[in-house]
Amino acid sequence: MAVTQQLARIPEEYLAACRQSAAASSDGDHHWDPPANDVLDLDWAPALLRRAGEVAGLDAAHLDALRRATDGESALDLVFLDTYPHAIAPFGAAPTGLGISEVAQVSALLGRIDMPALLAALPADEGEAESLIGLMGGPITGGLRAYLLEHFNALRDFYLDAAERHLLVVLWWD
Repeated sequence: MAVTQQLARIPEEYLAACRQSAAASSDGDHHWDPPANDVLDLDWAPALLRRAGEVAGLDAAHLDALRRATDGESALDLVFLDTYPHAIAPFGAAPTGLGISEVAQVSALLGRIDMPALLAALPADEGEAESLIGLMGGPITGGLRAYLLEHFNALRDFYLDAAERHLLVVLWWD
């Protein structure tokens, strides 16, 4: 099973209930199970999206938005989600997250990124573009540009929905 990046958009109350469950449970079981339609699997796209932005000359504010959207921050208390035996990220770094205002900021900046134009700024030759991006594991089925556009659109839409619903975003690698 490949380790991929996961994101969940959740209400503050859900996070508080999971934290309370972990504290009340003798083995720290937090009962983390966000609804499937509020979880996004970004595969290995985060680093590739950021690198494509760098190569294509995306400005610092929008690059930072991509970083925050895929790395999160440590503003949320998520230690209980990283505690054995119920850790949600047993193969990666500790879970991170973004609060409601940070989600809104990131969503607004992602919404201003013109990904088709950014991808058009990459070298026309697929092999050359892949070389600059630094693919891990070889060529991507369907092509680099299609992969990046699909995952960027999913990320942007995910954050837009989270911002509109005033939700937190929790990120982890699983």
